[in-house]
Amino acid sequence: MKIREKILMERAGLEKNGPINIVAFGDSVTHGALSYGEINFETVYWNLLRKKICEVRNYVPVNVINAGIGGVDANSSVARIESQVLCHNPDLVIVCFGLNDVNGSLDVYLSALEKIFTTFKNFGCDTIFMTPNMLNTYVAEETHPVHKDYAAKTAEMQNSGRMDKFMSAACELAKSMDIAVCDCYSKWKDLSKTEDTTKLLANYINHPKKEMHELFAQSLFEMIFPEKENFSEQDDTMYKEEKKL
Repeated sequence: MKIREKILMERAGLEKNGPINIVAFGDSVTHGALSYGEINFETVYWNLLRKKICEVRNYVPVNVINAGIGGVDANSSVARIESQVLCHNPDLVIVCFGLNDVNGSLDVYLSALEKIFTTFKNFGCDTIFMTPNMLNTYVAEETHPVHKDYAAKTAEMQNSGRMDKFMSAACELAKSMDIAVCDCYSKWKDLSKTEDTTKLLANYINHPKKEMHELFAQSLFEMIFPEKENFSEQDDTMYKEEKKL
């Protein structure tokens, strides 16, 4: 990925290319939504990813723009690509839609993703399609009363295989367009074999708990750096020239 090369820039590269810009483009999970009425921008996956990059490569500034909005889907977000994503001249765009799209048509969802992927490919930035978490599998007692009817609907969509179908089709589309896929949904499915994944959701419907954002962040980090780098050998000091005098 081109962003990996940019993260490893030294001073000359930084002067020429500037800092790294990552845009997270998605719905309420990207926005930072947790339990009912709770938003946290510190524990959301894109901020954890930024910290992971900075921990291993602290010389190049990493800017992350949050272009997630609660309640949106891929189709309604196509219109905001230019004003909320491309205007930031991103090096990497993380695309994460599906949790709201599953309420509608699969064809509409795939058509919107195709437009999104095509736009970013034409722009020339790295793009990762990250599949979201699972929906709830039952209506938990802790679910906020306002959302219990919707929780019953989402549980049915998860248990019937509808969510599986949407995620499988979206991954196939992304791969066919040569878009990198970070399939976190499959990791949640694996977890569901041994854990009650509904209890891993902060609102017991579709927002993962704070600690589960680590799964997203680590998965993304491993896509950028599939092999462990020897960062200690990288000359990342701004005083490089002075050291050689």
